[in-house]
Amino acid sequence: MAGNTLRFKTNYSVSSKIEPFYKGGKVQISRDEKYIFCTCGPRVNVLQIHTGKIVHSIEQDDQEDITSFSLSPDDEMLVTASRALLLKQWDWKQEKCTRSWRAIHNVPVASMTFDCTSTLLATGGCDGTIKLWDIVKQYCTHNLKGSSGVVHLVQFHPDISLLQLFSSSLDYGIRIWDLRTSKCICVLQSHYSAVTSLAFSPDGHTLISSGRDKICTVWDLKERKVKRTVPVFEAVEGVVVLYGNEDYSQLGVKNKELHFVTAGSKGVLRVWESSSARCVFTQTLPSAPVSSSEQADGDPLSLVYCLPMPLSNRLATVTAEHNILFYQLPSLSVQQQFVGYNDDILDLRFLGKEDTHIVVATNSSQLKVFELATNSCQILYGHTDTVLSLDVFRKRSMFASCAKFITVSFVIEITNFTCKQEHHDKSIRVWRMDPETGHVHCLAQGHGHSNAVGSISCSRLKKAFLVSGSQDCTIKIWDLPDELPAVGEEPAQLSARITEKGHDKDVNSVAVSPNDKLIASGSQDRTAKLWSLADMSLLGVFRGHRRGVWCLQFSPVDQVLATASADGSVKLWGLHDFSCLKTFEGHDASVLKIIFVSRGTQLVSGLPTNMELVNNVNPSILLSIHLTSGSDGLVKLWTIKTNECVKTFDAHQDKVWALHANSKDDLMVTGSADSNITIWKDVTEEELAEVQAKQEDQILKQQELSNLLHEKKYLKALGIAISLDQPQTVLRVIKEIRQDEEGPQELEKTLLRLRQDQKESLLRYCVVWNTNARNCLDAQAVLQVLLTHLSPEDLLQFQGARTHLEGLIPYTERHMQRIGRLLQSSMFLDYMWQKMRVTGGKDSGELQHEEMDTSPQGVFLIDKQPEQAKTTYADQQKEEDDDSSHEGSDSDEEAEDESVSTSKSANGKQARKEMGTNGDIVSSEESSDEEDVMEISAAKATVSTPCILTEAR
Repeated sequence: MAGNTLRFKTNYSVSSKIEPFYKGGKVQISRDEKYIFCTCGPRVNVLQIHTGKIVHSIEQDDQEDITSFSLSPDDEMLVTASRALLLKQWDWKQEKCTRSWRAIHNVPVASMTFDCTSTLLATGGCDGTIKLWDIVKQYCTHNLKGSSGVVHLVQFHPDISLLQLFSSSLDYGIRIWDLRTSKCICVLQSHYSAVTSLAFSPDGHTLISSGRDKICTVWDLKERKVKRTVPVFEAVEGVVVLYGNEDYSQLGVKNKELHFVTAGSKGVLRVWESSSARCVFTQTLPSAPVSSSEQADGDPLSLVYCLPMPLSNRLATVTAEHNILFYQLPSLSVQQQFVGYNDDILDLRFLGKEDTHIVVATNSSQLKVFELATNSCQILYGHTDTVLSLDVFRKRSMFASCAKFITVSFVIEITNFTCKQEHHDKSIRVWRMDPETGHVHCLAQGHGHSNAVGSISCSRLKKAFLVSGSQDCTIKIWDLPDELPAVGEEPAQLSARITEKGHDKDVNSVAVSPNDKLIASGSQDRTAKLWSLADMSLLGVFRGHRRGVWCLQFSPVDQVLATASADGSVKLWGLHDFSCLKTFEGHDASVLKIIFVSRGTQLVSGLPTNMELVNNVNPSILLSIHLTSGSDGLVKLWTIKTNECVKTFDAHQDKVWALHANSKDDLMVTGSADSNITIWKDVTEEELAEVQAKQEDQILKQQELSNLLHEKKYLKALGIAISLDQPQTVLRVIKEIRQDEEGPQELEKTLLRLRQDQKESLLRYCVVWNTNARNCLDAQAVLQVLLTHLSPEDLLQFQGARTHLEGLIPYTERHMQRIGRLLQSSMFLDYMWQKMRVTGGKDSGELQHEEMDTSPQGVFLIDKQPEQAKTTYADQQKEEDDDSSHEGSDSDEEAEDESVSTSKSANGKQARKEMGTNGDIVSSEESSDEEDVMEISAAKATVSTPCILTEAR
């Protein structure tokens, strides 16, 4: 059986994340061109360009949004401004704030920049003032007034000897400030809209300004006049001068005149010749149809920043959709692309032969293909509305996508009765990734649904067909052509082979069986249905969910179907009788996605007919494991055999819409509405190996410990016991040391040679031992050594010393009280033995060598009358004095002393045994006050008649 070879998964850990790092605002690249700095709410994220990973995150303590920031040209200091009107200076490599001060501005800072020496900082506020700060001496040097409205642009002249600052505000002029006199020496007027960017020529004599009035102006800074006005026919957000003596002939540069690059609302880079105002090169982009809704909100392809990278001869651009692209000059080929913000993640799939990429559908019409190694992204254009669902073919080099429906509106002109229809999507597309280059292109597309296409599924065995489910309640089967178009050719047009109205409400999910012979569909009508692929005949209906079915999947190892519903449950259905086999409940909200995780063989593949597949089902033990994701932001790992939720993973803050596993079953990826993509790694084997290694190590250490104790190498034994962090094992070593002939000395010698961390552990263990009366003596022995040889200052340096000592005091006091009571009891017993005299027995000297007879004897009565006791005792004493010699008396005293000494180390019963051996008769001291006489068992005596034991004097 395949199940016998399965090792159930028990845990996943986060391997990596693709997180949002830029949500709009300023972007700056470090001078060494290794890092890019982006604002993201209250944080400035530092992205390493080479790996695409966030290496530092500078976050405001007050959680106020950052309004502007600037990195010094030496890449050492970062200064941020927030809505709290504070300026903060950061050591960004250590993520440490080194200084903060009030910005003096009455309103938030809108712009800031450093000079080329990294000593002067200029800040432009929303109050129309500009302030200059000496970062080294830490004071404000200038307060420049005169700008109208928000100062959104400040920039120093590259020649620091001129001490000039350029600024622009809402009056559309460019002010030149002389920092020697703190006065505005000139206002350059040319633009009729906001000035967005300034670029200086290499010699510093020419300035190029860009604005949203669709022009660029070339300025002569010596004469402070306009040299040329360049109409660019788009709102320009960034301008960069082409530096150096590089060959830019590929960009249409044919002379040594000043050329510059513009980036704006059209989303393309264009190269202009400043002297002739001609566009010599226009970048070409893949066709990207834009929906009417996106046009209303603004073109998402428009560029908002253009940044030079002279060291690597590259350009960086930032789009309105928060994408950052790096172009290599002079070819303007895309080298890297990072997505700053993904919005809601609606679906995703692993892609590539080795699962090196993931394709992601977000809340937009573009698909994004991420390379997992570098986080570099490729954006796919084609759909005109939100892509809702994805699926991959078996070899994972091809995938399919389907898009949302855009409401069709008609505009009717009464005069000529013409009708205009807006563009709509409702399409499916098939894509292929080149395994060599990783480039993805569209192969085929199809239209046919009358509403949004919410689900799509690919064939499992061959690249033969697609199945789509729509909000129009229909299910369509699309056959792929035998020959698919090559790269650069027009996509093939697909047509539906079969259309079936499958449900009464929206079809949320469709799935194809592992042998390509069955189709399952789930709907908002709370049912799932099983269909024959050949003729779309209905084979059965699965009923039982209380709300709509969001997702369904065929098991790869068992002939069952799993469904996930908005009622928070997951059900497994048998294909032979359409009955519910198991129900999994654990999510507190809708279960949005479900997948099976198994490395077993496909037990249901290759059967000859559909009905044979349905009827010949072995509903035996289910050996699969599956994963579920819900709208509660949780991902749960279930074992089907036991109906047990093995693990719950909490890494998202919002609904987990997307869930997929790679072909090797060692990775899974989740996508959420919180814009986070999380890659999880199966760590079951690692955890099992770690546990086994720990067990083996402990066994070896336990054996080594036993050997060391046997060899009386106490220091090393104690060190191993402490390293195991097992208090009972350490206690065992302490007991072994104390049982030695020179126990106290050996214990003191051993403890003093321990390291400080080992002494700290011992002190912590003593607190535990001291709570038990059996181990308190060992704890006190250790404490005696530590308190004797360590000063209070040394003890207080131990971690948690105060807490440990406070925990020792109450139990130590309790032990002292208990020992005090025992000492009083022993003294009373000693007093009793010293004062008691036994009558009616043999000579004590003779009884020392006799064995005690434990056979039952007569009953003894205790007479509590004092006078009779005195008389009886006097008579007995007189008889003993008359009959005994002096030697006998000495022998009696020695025997009595020996019996008293023995009684101190024995219990009451043993004491009575010793007295019986000496021929004495013992009575119990446990008589109550209400009884005058009590019966006791007697030891063997030389006389057989009962005697009266009087109270001792």
